[in-house]
Amino acid sequence: MSETWSTTPSVPIDEYSDIYGNPVKRFVMPPGPLVLRYDAICAVPDGPEPDASTVPQALVDQVPGEVLHFTLPSRYCLSDELMGMAWELFGQTQPGGARVQAICDWVHDNIKFKYGTSNPLTTAADVLRDRIGVCRDLTHVAVSFCRAMNIPARYVFGYLPDLYVPIDPNPMDFAAWMEVYLGDRWWTFDPRNNARRAGRVLIGRGRDALDVAMLTTFGPATFRSMTVWADVAEVAKDS
Repeated sequence: MSETWSTTPSVPIDEYSDIYGNPVKRFVMPPGPLVLRYDAICAVPDGPEPDASTVPQALVDQVPGEVLHFTLPSRYCLSDELMGMAWELFGQTQPGGARVQAICDWVHDNIKFKYGTSNPLTTAADVLRDRIGVCRDLTHVAVSFCRAMNIPARYVFGYLPDLYVPIDPNPMDFAAWMEVYLGDRWWTFDPRNNARRAGRVLIGRGRDALDVAMLTTFGPATFRSMTVWADVAEVAKDS
């Protein structure tokens, strides 16, 4: 509905869209401290995402060509390396939404969520070995399993406010989940929370976190701190 963007100190900004249609801001960081700030008011559906548990899975030859690359391995989602494990765990499940939900159930139950347990080099295989990670990592594992079973899956990065759920006492952070191509469209699944939620706000989509990193730097830069907020805004209603 509205948005503002600013840098302190002010720097020239080059804006463009990447190959997935995500908006990107590019700039040269000056020496010294730099503060980036973004605020927006967004309209979101007042209810959870649609239920995809009974949606069928398209055969590979029926998957649209522009979607097919979301069945392939990527930097963090090593679906080829994890193919054997995926079929061993989920090969007997019903293809389609039920299989994707089984994958989310397993990841949610077997990978412990804990802040600060991964780094920019951590892959899905590393997370499966250590059985611990953040939402980014749980999503990478679920995406990898889906792709290993010929289900197109993409990584999603955004905000997830605490709407219609108990308030999380931890400081708010960005969120990661996945979208899976079933039938003839993309559906939302969340292996971290393993629940259909309301209020998701998209920042970007891609093959994995490399495609939609919050910040990519070329050259030395020290990350100092980050504050994230996603709260309900009181909007005046028309009389």
